[in-house]
Amino acid sequence: QVQPVESGGGLVQAGGSLRLSCTASGSMFEVNAMGWYRQAPGKQRESVAHVRSDGSTNYADSVKGRFTSSRDNAKNTLYLQMNSLKLEDTAVYYCYVNYVFRGEVVGQGTQVTVSS
Repeated sequence: QVQPVESGGGLVQAGGSLRLSCTASGSMFEVNAMGWYRQAPGKQRESVAHVRSDGSTNYADSVKGRFTSSRDNAKNTLYLQMNSLKLEDTAVYYCYVNYVFRGEVVGQGTQVTVSS
């Protein structure tokens, strides 16, 4: 299975912004939903945003009002705009794609580090 490819991670100061991108393989007609997980050191994986094929989105309570995820179906790309970043947002962020026939495929992740 071809993994989605994330980009856009990096180091940012608290209060700053980052935009992550995730490019998926195949046709977006094959995709039920896309989204983002994150995992911080020593913590369990957390669902950050889940974007359905109709564009409706669910967010974790910890990021509501600060993070926005959107899809560009023409580019097979999912975005995560992260504003007002906090130290506790530091984690590896993984993009996932739920395909109709292939099931869920998760990317290799991109590191986001928020400094004080």
